[in-house]
Amino acid sequence: MVELFLSAFITLFVIIDPPGCAPIYAGLTTGASPAQRRSMAWRACAIAFAILLFFLLLGEPLLAALHIQLDSFRIAGGLMLFLIALDMVFEKRTQRREKRAEQVMATPEVEDVSVFPMAMPMLAGPGAIASVMLLESGARGIEGSLVVIAALVLVMLLTLLALLAAAPLMRIFGAGVEAVITRLLGVLLGALAAQYVIDGLRGSFGV
Repeated sequence: MVELFLSAFITLFVIIDPPGCAPIYAGLTTGASPAQRRSMAWRACAIAFAILLFFLLLGEPLLAALHIQLDSFRIAGGLMLFLIALDMVFEKRTQRREKRAEQVMATPEVEDVSVFPMAMPMLAGPGAIASVMLLESGARGIEGSLVVIAALVLVMLLTLLALLAAAPLMRIFGAGVEAVITRLLGVLLGALAAQYVIDGLRGSFGV
């Protein structure tokens, strides 16, 4: 169970990427008061958690209804996560997030950023949804599911802390540290994605 928890925690932490989301959130909430920032941070994390929990609990029945084997989903999910890892290493993911944030900031009537773009797609994006479904498919029984949920809760709490501390952290560390962390997490995610593909191929071909 400890191995499952560590695997789930590392995967979700890398995919959701709290250090990478913090500076984006700081930029999106520049004109908001401290109380508004806190409220939107709580709301964004709560909504993202609800979305991911939904797919964690109902993802496998959804695959069964679509007649998709878990091993096929592992391969497809691994390939998708590998593409995200490449984007993280070469900072393309950060650039897309910043561009999306600029588009939101350029629309004066949009004030609450908790639902879009923070909760979805920044926190509960396609990569995170695929990850929770992959992790749940590898869990064994109710205990395994609870372990994955516990890892998700911990990651969302760390994300909340990162969003709440976004403005002061950006003043202290700047964008350079965030870029280094994102690249390191990208390399780690690439290795995890490759393992998902290997496991899927083994299961499909009985290797």
